[in-house]
Amino acid sequence: MNTSLNRRTALGMAAGALILESGMARAADPPRDLLVVELFTSQGCSSCPPADRLLGELATRADIVALSFHVNYWDQLGWKDPFASEGTTARQHGYARSQARSQIYTPQMMVNGVVHSPGSTRDSLTELLAAGAKANPLRLQPVLSAAPDNGAVLALPAFADARDDHDIWLVTYDSNHVTEVLRGENRGARLVNRNVVRGIERLTTWRGGAQSWTLPPNERSRAVLVQRRDFGPIIGAARLERGESS
Repeated sequence: MNTSLNRRTALGMAAGALILESGMARAADPPRDLLVVELFTSQGCSSCPPADRLLGELATRADIVALSFHVNYWDQLGWKDPFASEGTTARQHGYARSQARSQIYTPQMMVNGVVHSPGSTRDSLTELLAAGAKANPLRLQPVLSAAPDNGAVLALPAFADARDDHDIWLVTYDSNHVTEVLRGENRGARLVNRNVVRGIERLTTWRGGAQSWTLPPNERSRAVLVQRRDFGPIIGAARLERGESS
């Protein structure tokens, strides 16, 4: 079941970025043609588990930063999603406003901040990934590296094509959660969710100059998204993964 369905695919074009993948204590060279995939989902939505499973597969790929944003507007329909929040839901609404859409839906996969679809079948997901890579190939390469005591350092190189203001988003996430759903549309199901977003905040506005930031300690995995202001195209991203969750 979907809520406020709007399954039109929005295409946009913008300058983009390459992601740097970071491990526990070292940074690896970024893969070519990297993609950022955001899944807006809910444990209360019976249409979401297929997309959740596919997002889980994407989470294992070095060329994809996959993030699961659990939304809260399903919570009143029998099952309160333990990972839903105002912040994750606001992000989905922000995309809708930016792309002049009056409706939101689940599941919704957003690629590179510009194209979206339910992403609940393998064929449709393959098409979506190709569309995102074509519409907004990423070109900026942030560096997110580990620091002592679970800290981190973010460095952005100068980027001449950053003509507009860009938001720098810090996302914290857990690698894996398993939930026994007791009520709602997925009652009796054992749901596995990967890369579950637990926090998101806008660090600052960036205007293209070389700059670095020291981030506070956090035991969770982190991703940084550099995105044209007001939920425009994502131009760069990086991640720093910690240990497994449960």
